[in-house]
Amino acid sequence: MKLLLDSTRCQGYGLCQEPAPELVDLDEWGYAQVRTADVPSGAEAAAEAAVAACPNSALRLVK
Repeated sequence: MKLLLDSTRCQGYGLCQEPAPELVDLDEWGYAQVRTADVPSGAEAAAEAAVAACPNSALRLVK
């Protein structure tokens, strides 16, 4: 499973980082940055929660 970010859709709300701090960092302006596209085993639920938390659908999962 891969966690992908469309940075053109990110508005810097930072809501995605709360459920998945091990997968998503925020830059100095609050915009999301995916740490690694490959979601580690056991972090699938956190990745799904991060995708669900984004109000602009900037994150998506590819299986």
